Amino acid sequence: MLIGSMTYPFDDTLKQRIRTHIHQFDDRRAPEDGLKHAAVSVVVIGHGDEAAFILTKRSPRLNAHSGQFALPGGRVDTGETPLEAALREIREEISVSLSADHLLGTLDDYPTRSGYRITPFVFWVGEDIEPEPNPGEVAPIYKVLLRDLAHPETPEFADIPESDRPLIRLNIVNTQVHAPTAAVIYQFREVAIFGRDTRVEHLEQPVWAWS
Repeated sequence: MLIGSMTYPFDDTLKQRIRTHIHQFDDRRAPEDGLKHAAVSVVVIGHGDEAAFILTKRSPRLNAHSGQFALPGGRVDTGETPLEAALREIREEISVSLSADHLLGTLDDYPTRSGYRITPFVFWVGEDIEPEPNPGEVAPIYKVLLRDLAHPETPEFADIPESDRPLIRLNIVNTQVHAPTAAVIYQFREVAIFGRDTRVEHLEQPVWAWS
């Protein structure tokens, strides 16, 4: 846990603050450009009296991106809207059934090096719900406190020789989380918590995530 950050009580005041900040933000959709479409979700949930969001670690059984930290999400299936895909993935991965009534808004699409455009959704889970991992898709589930995310030492940026774009990583859950997950979470931090018009499509992924 990071020291020195303020707390964010899990209450209606915070819910309205996040909703207002997201609605004031002019979120952008990425051009298709042959990219496959995916949806991910920042699910805000209570952890004691504080607000947190759900982070998962992908199951080692998966063929693609096994063992990586991720938000609940996945590919948009044929005939699905991105919102429908986001709700389905939340249900499949962490056993939480939500609806569009839980939606607070959307963030910018993030185009990945591996050929996806990711649409991020932000949900608020006000009920007393305890997520449970689907062992076929995710391993542990983490509840990351918003006060840890908001700490000034959480985001880090670095230069890498393979790209002229800044690499982003987040110091959370006693490790470093990288883009694309880190980029989406960082924009949630900047927009939803702080009310800043921060863009993230230029933030780089590590080279090992390019394929």
